[in-house]
Amino acid sequence: MSLTIWCNTKFNPAATRLLAEGTKAHRLVVSANASADVLVAGRADPLLAQADVAFGQPDVSQCLDSPRLRWVEVITAGYTRFDTPEFREAFRARGAAFTNASGVFADPCAQHVLAMMLALGRSLLASHRDQLTDHSWHYAERRYESRLLTGQTVVLLGFGAIGRRLTELLAPFGVKLYAVRRSVRSEVGVHVIPEEKISAVLPLADHVVNILPDNDSTRNYVNARRLACCKPGARFYNVGRGTTVDQSALLEALQSGRLGAAYLDVFDPEPLPPSHPLWTAPNCHITPHTAGGRADQDEAIVRHFLANLAAFEARQTMTDRVI
Repeated sequence: MSLTIWCNTKFNPAATRLLAEGTKAHRLVVSANASADVLVAGRADPLLAQADVAFGQPDVSQCLDSPRLRWVEVITAGYTRFDTPEFREAFRARGAAFTNASGVFADPCAQHVLAMMLALGRSLLASHRDQLTDHSWHYAERRYESRLLTGQTVVLLGFGAIGRRLTELLAPFGVKLYAVRRSVRSEVGVHVIPEEKISAVLPLADHVVNILPDNDSTRNYVNARRLACCKPGARFYNVGRGTTVDQSALLEALQSGRLGAAYLDVFDPEPLPPSHPLWTAPNCHITPHTAGGRADQDEAIVRHFLANLAAFEARQTMTDRVI
């Protein structure tokens, strides 16, 4: 079966060659509006109307208006623009598939969180600051303020591909893991709890990890009331979406000392303005939306798509299928 595959992502040369080779049995059309930024929403493109498959960040409205389209794969883990009843119902009605690239970003995001947990626990950031500034030798302070991750309690807000991978990485440390999500079903190594019980588990957490996507039900999910449930000194991490956190409430929790530290990779807005108070908040550590980053990102995204293309052709189960 020969397909017309539309793409609006500008990949690096190696990934571009990989995509061309992997789709040579089909017709590959590249949008004139192709972008190298995986987070940029795509614009409408007349070429999309000819496509059986869309790969990249297509315009949502145009996807709905393109009955020929049988499968869309976005190149991100997040898919907020497509996460609407209208889109889901339309694609289900026509028997079309929708996949994301969660599998590409799960490992880097999980490793990023683990790296910050260990860096904070072992006082690496404080020691690095000393090296960059006055070269002071805080032997007793750094040595006796260091903590073990072993045996601590971690609460995950959301439990998709990133949460599952983080669970695997944390297993050797013998942590107690809770995950809050709408679908309560058993998972190996983690206590899955319904959302209504979040107030009961937050006071137990040494670490609260937010992996929530952006949608109508998650905006400002981490608010003043939920932050007040955290025990003093708890550490908060956000690799989900910036819109899921009330940043004013988070700032107050840091300034009051309710939270021991925050590690933030995502914000609202992005880029975070240079004058934003989170940059100088006490014990707040910022990275510029890089948790999902990996040197082979483009090649990994293309390989993910090509594996799904083979499954699509064979009518087999596709990876990271949402619809």
